[in-house]
Amino acid sequence: MLQEQEIVKEPKNSVYKSVVGFIWKLFFLGLALVVIYLLSVDNNVFYLFGASPSLDKLENPRSDQASELYTADGKLIGKYFRENRSPVAYNKISPILIKALVATEDARFYEHAGIDPAALFGAVYDNLRGENRGASTITQQLAKNLYKTRTDSSKGVLGHVPGVNIIISKTKEWLTAIKLEQRYTKDEILAMYLNTVDFGSNSFGVKVAAKTFFHVSPDSLKTEQAAVLVGLLKAPTYYSPKFNPENSLRRRNTVLGQMAKYDYISEAEADSLSKLPLELEYKVESHYDGPATYFRGAVAEYLNEWCKDNGYDLYRDGLKVYTTIDSRMQQYAEEAMEKQMRTLQHRFDNHWKGKNPWVDEKDQEIPGFIDATIKRTAYYRRLKERFGDDTQAINKELNRPREMMVFTWDNDSLEKKVTMSPLDSLAYYKHFLHGGLMTMDPFTGHIKAWVGGINFKYFKYDHVKQARRQPGSTFKPFVYVSAIDNGYSPCDKIVDKRITINYVEKGEKKSWSPTNADWTYTGAPMTLRRAMGKSVNSVTAQLTELVGWETVVKYAHRLGITSPLESVPSIGLGPSDVSVFEMVGAYSTFPNRGFHTNPMFITRIEDRNGNLIHQFVPKQKKVLSTETAFLMMHMLKGGMEEPGGTSQALWEYDLWKGNEIGGKTGTTSNHSDGWFMGVTKDLVTGVWVGGEDRSIHFRISQLGEGSKTALPVFGLYMEKVYKDKDLGYTMGRFPGPTVEISKEYNCTTVLPRAQPDSTAVDSVLQILNMGNIL
Repeated sequence: MLQEQEIVKEPKNSVYKSVVGFIWKLFFLGLALVVIYLLSVDNNVFYLFGASPSLDKLENPRSDQASELYTADGKLIGKYFRENRSPVAYNKISPILIKALVATEDARFYEHAGIDPAALFGAVYDNLRGENRGASTITQQLAKNLYKTRTDSSKGVLGHVPGVNIIISKTKEWLTAIKLEQRYTKDEILAMYLNTVDFGSNSFGVKVAAKTFFHVSPDSLKTEQAAVLVGLLKAPTYYSPKFNPENSLRRRNTVLGQMAKYDYISEAEADSLSKLPLELEYKVESHYDGPATYFRGAVAEYLNEWCKDNGYDLYRDGLKVYTTIDSRMQQYAEEAMEKQMRTLQHRFDNHWKGKNPWVDEKDQEIPGFIDATIKRTAYYRRLKERFGDDTQAINKELNRPREMMVFTWDNDSLEKKVTMSPLDSLAYYKHFLHGGLMTMDPFTGHIKAWVGGINFKYFKYDHVKQARRQPGSTFKPFVYVSAIDNGYSPCDKIVDKRITINYVEKGEKKSWSPTNADWTYTGAPMTLRRAMGKSVNSVTAQLTELVGWETVVKYAHRLGITSPLESVPSIGLGPSDVSVFEMVGAYSTFPNRGFHTNPMFITRIEDRNGNLIHQFVPKQKKVLSTETAFLMMHMLKGGMEEPGGTSQALWEYDLWKGNEIGGKTGTTSNHSDGWFMGVTKDLVTGVWVGGEDRSIHFRISQLGEGSKTALPVFGLYMEKVYKDKDLGYTMGRFPGPTVEISKEYNCTTVLPRAQPDSTAVDSVLQILNMGNIL
C-alpha cells in the first residue's frame, strides 16, 4: 500500500516541478529575448533598427553651433547659423535656472541613472486612465536632442513600421541615456541639455535664449526669468512670452509652483513672484545684426567655398573666424559714410526737387523707367508665378497701397512707417545715393574697414566687391605708372592742348577727341606730375597714346585689377568697370615699394574647441621696381601739392600736422560715379559714391564730382582714425626710397595756397631732394 501511495504522489510532485521549471524557462527566455533585443537595437543587427550613436559620439557630443566672426581687436561682430547656439559652461549658468529645470522636468534627476522607473510606471498608469503624460528624464531628452534618435536617418527596416518605430526609438533613448549617465556627471548632463534645447525665437541654448528674451547672460537670470525659460521647453511657440504672453505667464507660475513644491523656493516667494508681470527685452539675433554687415556677407561667400573644400559646415560647426577688420576703424568708416551721405542726399533731393532723377543722355526723364525696373525684381517674378499672364491682376497688386517700413535719413532710427504701393516704394528707393569704402594696410594686405553701402537691412548690394563701376580719373595712375616704369619722368612735359586720336578697332577706323573737365586748355607744356594732380584729360590721353593703351591695360592687370578692361584710347579716363576692392589693392602697390599684396580679410580659422585649423598669410608679388613705386608716391602727392590739384578739398579736414597724403579723385562724364583714392604712409582707402543706376546722378560738376561726393567721406573718416591714439596710426611723411635713385629728376613746382600749418608740408623741392629729384 505504501508503495502504491508513493506512486500516486509522484505525479503531483512532478507536475509542480514542471510548472516551476517552465516558469523559470519563460523568465530566462524572456530575459534572453530582452537582452538580445537590446543588443540588436544597440548594434543595428541586420540593419533592422537603425544606427545608434557610437562610443566616439557619446564621448564627443556635437550639436549644431553657430560659427563666430571676430575682428582683429577681438570683438564678436557676427554669427553664421541655422540654429543660433553658443554653448556656455555649467558654472556660467544661474543655479536658480538649474533648480527650475529639475523641479519642472525631472524631480528625481539626481536619483536615477538615466531612466526613472517611478515616473515611467506613473505615466503608464495615467495614460491608461486617459491622462496624457510623459516620463522622459532630462538625460533622455538630451539623448534625443543630441543624437536625433527619431529622425529618418536613424531608422532601420523596422523603424518604418507604425507602432514598432516608437518602441525602437524609445529603446534607443533609454540605452543612450544610460550610457550618458555612465560617461558624464549630472552637472555636465544639465549643461549639455541647456546648451542644446530649443527655446523658440531662433534661440537654441540658454545663452542665446537669455539674451533674446531678457538681454542678460545665463548667470544673471532672476527666478521669474528662469521660470519663463523653463516654461518654454514644453512648447516654445505656445508658451512664448512675446507672442502668447498669457500662456507664458500661466506656465511661468506653474514652474514657480513646482519649485516651491520641491523646496527650491518658499511658498511665499512663489506666490509673490507669480504676481509679477512679464518683463522682456526681446530682440531676436539675426545674421544681419551688428557692424560690418556687408563685410560679413563677403566673408560668408568666401567661407562657404573654403568650408566646401575643407569638409566643414559654416552654419553648424561652430568655427571661430578671425578677420583683419578693426572694429574701431569700421565704426569710424560707417559713421563717416552716414554723415556724408545724409548731407549729400539732402543736396541731391534739392537738386532734383519736383523731378525724377533717372534721365537719359539728353537730360530727359526716361519714360517707363520704374515700370521696366520692377519687372526685374524678385517680387514681380512672384506675382508672375501667382497670376500668370493676368496683367490686370499684377498691376492691381503693384499699385495697391499697403503699410510698410522704409529706409530714411530723416531720423536716427533710419526707418519710418509709410503707406505706399510697391511701384511707389521702388520709385522712392531709386532716389537714394549709395556709397562704398574700403581701407587696407598696403604692407600686410589686411583690410581694416569695409562699408558696402548705406544700410544693409534695406540695400543688400555690396558696393565694395560686388559692384563694378567706371572709375573715371582714379584710373589715370595706371597710365602714369606705365610711362614712368618705361623711362618717363614725373618732370617730363606734355602740352595741354585739344587733340584727336585716330585708331582702328576691329577693322573700323575711328577717332576720339577728349576734352578736359572744364573744357579749357592752357596750350602750355605741363609736367606729368602736375597733369595727374590736376587730372588733365588731354595730357593723359596723349601719354596713353605714347605708351600704348595695351600697355596701360597690362599694367593695370599687373597691379591687381582683375575685371575685364577695354584696350581703347580712352582707357586712362576709366571707361571700364572696376570695383573698390580692386582699386584699393592696386593702389597699395605704390606705398609697398612695388609689391602687390592681395587684399585679405581672414587671418585664421579655429574649430569650436579653439584648435587652429588654418592660418592665412599675405600673398605678395613684386610687380614694379622700387624706384617706380617711389616716384608714383611722389606723383600721387601732386593732387595736394600741385596748383589746382583735385584733392585740395582735403585741406578742410584736420589731417595736416606734418602729414603727407597722396590722393586721386575720379568722376565719370555724366557724374554717375564719384571716386576718391587716398594714400597715407600706413593705409590705402578707396571711396565710391553714386546712384544705384547710372542714369541717376547730379547734373553739374560743382555737385557731382568725386571731390564733392567721395572725398569728404575719406576726410571725415581719417580725422577719426588719427584722433584715436589707441589705433597707433600717426601723421607723418612717406618714407624715402630704399634704393639709390638711378638719375636726377629736374622738377620745379610752385606750392599751392598756404597750408593751415606751415610745418605741415615742406617745399616740394626739399621733398624731391630726398630721392635725388632736383
